[in-house]
Amino acid sequence: MAQSATPAEVDAAFMDEALRLARIAARMGEVPVGAIVVRDGQILARAANRRILDADPTAHAELSAMRSAAQALGNFRLDECTVYVTLEPCPMCAGAMVQARIARCVYGCPDPKGGFLGTLADLSEFPGLNHRFAVTGGVREAACSELLRSFFRDLRRARRR
Repeated sequence: MAQSATPAEVDAAFMDEALRLARIAARMGEVPVGAIVVRDGQILARAANRRILDADPTAHAELSAMRSAAQALGNFRLDECTVYVTLEPCPMCAGAMVQARIARCVYGCPDPKGGFLGTLADLSEFPGLNHRFAVTGGVREAACSELLRSFFRDLRRARRR
């Protein structure tokens, strides 16, 4: 990435990688969510949703990416890391971000049915928790939203047939 890139351009470029992973998830029949973990401008870990394939309710993209990043660093603390994810994290994933002490989360589109970084609640600033982190939402929002909408539209069409 060019040194002269603005923070918004950097966020958009990393979100493009998360979107690439979300498209892979969709091709596998998973809800199209992708995530990466970045530290010092370098991608430490990548993941796509795998709940159905792994029969694992915790196999959300951001949780899997954080797990891989922690293993790569040999430390559960991801305090200098940013998580990029195409969909606003749920309570489980937002809670894991608190536990991992991430520095920041950047998400693509809000989740009106489960988002816990500003939509239904905000665990990043929740009083009484031992860690707070920065959140930026709406990065590549249109592309992230459209990917989810088209996935579920196609799924409904297939079920009607």
